[in-house]
Parts: sequence; structure tokens; C-alpha cells
Amino acid sequence: MERQSNLSTPITDAAALSAAAATLETGKTLGLDTEFMRERTYYAQLCLLQLGAESVFVCVDPLALKSLEPLRPLMAAPGLCKILHAARQDLEVLEPSVGLLHNVFDTQVAAALAGFPAQIGYGDLVREILGVDLHKSQTRTDWSRRPLSAAQIDYALDDVRHLPPLREQLGERLERLGRSAWFDEEMAQLGGENFAIDPEQAWLRIKAFADLDPDRQRLAQMLGAWRERRAMSSDRPRGWILPDGALRDLVFQVPRDRAALARLRELPDGIRENSGAQLLELISAAAVPEPPAALPERRRPDPEQLDKVTRLVDIARRMAASLSLATEILATRRELEQLARGQRDGPLLRGWRREAVGAELLKAL
Repeated sequence: MERQSNLSTPITDAAALSAAAATLETGKTLGLDTEFMRERTYYAQLCLLQLGAESVFVCVDPLALKSLEPLRPLMAAPGLCKILHAARQDLEVLEPSVGLLHNVFDTQVAAALAGFPAQIGYGDLVREILGVDLHKSQTRTDWSRRPLSAAQIDYALDDVRHLPPLREQLGERLERLGRSAWFDEEMAQLGGENFAIDPEQAWLRIKAFADLDPDRQRLAQMLGAWRERRAMSSDRPRGWILPDGALRDLVFQVPRDRAALARLRELPDGIRENSGAQLLELISAAAVPEPPAALPERRRPDPEQLDKVTRLVDIARRMAASLSLATEILATRRELEQLARGQRDGPLLRGWRREAVGAELLKAL
């Protein structure tokens, strides 16, 4: 594959970005990848954007550009297939800058439906399908540092150079297997995903709250929303605002005063000193009765339920083996447990999964 001559020069100005977008828009496919950081922030910091089509491969430097607005028409073009590997995080990171991407091809999803391991990495897939070994010399690069070397840029562009041939080969495999419609369903779900976070729903991230009494759940919702909004407004990780362990302690123990706050082992001293008054105000506003309801006892497994799940797992494994698919692609254990409990609106009973395994699972219930 022919490489562009100025690989070591990232795009750093709006005029060059507009020119590159105009060139890339003339093709049928567009490979994309991102390098980002979010260890110290709430929102991911986009540090580098790699784009590639046919013989044109470029890096865009979002840290040098005020805006990526010239790329919006390119990303929204319905006739241009955007190829990514393990696309979800990239789509989430890109959405604020370039909007929603239309016509996405995720090579990891395609590979899984073609019989490769469920979470196969890009390098392994390139080696398995294209016979190319990618160098790993820059895997620990800090992509926020400038300037980037020619070796770093070349390494970054390797992440898009092989996406078009991967798409072609994987598309052919899916067609031969009769699974193109399956893949289209998966991409439609990915394209319709909403990456916006609702602070009022943030408490649902912690599974331990699912079985609590309504009063504690109300408190969990209020504390979770407070934490999420503070993290958003300060652009700091939610765990810096209030660690998960401290949030659980607050909800489980319902402290009413400073002395009770001091007894929470998971609540850092700094957070207690700086935000303790606000936390106590939220607890008061939640109006949890004193004393609160007893915490639920740990449930003992229901033998009949376990037997149902075991039967469903066996069926899923057998059906997956017959299709040469990883079992978790066909059905996860959580989905099987939900089905065993009587849930009938899950993914196992919709679309291609109902055809492939769902109908068979229902017969066993």
C-alpha cells in the first residue's frame, strides 16, 4: 500500500484540515482511530486523530487546532464507510468534536461474528488476516506531549493503514457465512447509542444499589447525581469527587452528622473536610427514615434458578460451537440469567440472536 510522503507532519491548521477533509471525502471508505487521555479528567482529551483512505493517511492534531468543525460533513456523509476497531470509545470521544458518525464498520465486531475471539485486538487481527506484524515500539507514548516524532506518527498511522483491507476481507467472510445482516444489526445498535450521561441515572452504575430499599435508592440517586455534576463541571474523574466505596458507605450507613461521617472508612479526609457539609445536606434532603430499613441479606442461590441457568448456558455453548462463535457473542451469562428469571425483552429474543439461539433457549424453559 502506498504511503503518503509527509507522514511525520500532523495537520495543525484549519486550512490544511479542510483540504484533507475534501480529499478524504472523495473515497468510499475512511479509516479512523484516536489517541486520547482521561486519567485526570472527566471528559476524554482527544490528543490525536488518525485518518486514512486508499493512499492518503494523515494525523490531525486536536491540541493545536481550535476546532475540528471541517470534519463534521465528512463524518456525517452517509455514503462514506467509516472503519474503526473497537469503535465505541472512539465514537464517544469524537462525538463532541465532530458529531455522530454515520455508516460505521467496526472490525472487532465483524471479526467476532466471523468466528474470531470476542475481544480480538487490532494487532492480532491484522496478523491473522493480513499476515502483517505491527511494531509495538510506541505503546507507552504520552500522546499529549509535543512535538511528536516521525516514529510516533508512523506508529499511530499503522492503526488506520490496515483498516480498509480488514473491512474488505471481513465483509467477504461475513457474506460467505450468511451473517452480513447480523453485522448490520450490530452496527445499527452502535449507531443509535446515546453517549450523553444523565446525572440522574449515574447511581445505576453501582450494582450494589439495585436491591436496596426505596429510601436508600433515592439517596443513592441524589448522591450519584451530585457527584456526576461536580465531576462534569470541574472536568475531574468522578472518583476524585467521591470514590465508589465512599458512595456505597454513605448510602448503606446513612450518616447524619460529622462524627458519623468521620467513621466512614472509605471517605477520604480531604473530601470529608471540603464536601462533608454538602453530603450531609443531601442526606437530610433524601429524608431516609431513622433508623433506615435493614440492609438486604445476601441472597442464597435458588437451586431451581441455578438449574435453569445451567441448562441455558449449556445450550448457548452448544449453539455457539455449532456456529464457530465465542459463546459471549451469542449470549452472555447475565443475559441468560435474566431470561431464566422471566425477562422476555432482552437481546436474546430480538433480531439475529433470537434466530440463532433465542428460540432454542425458550424451549428449555
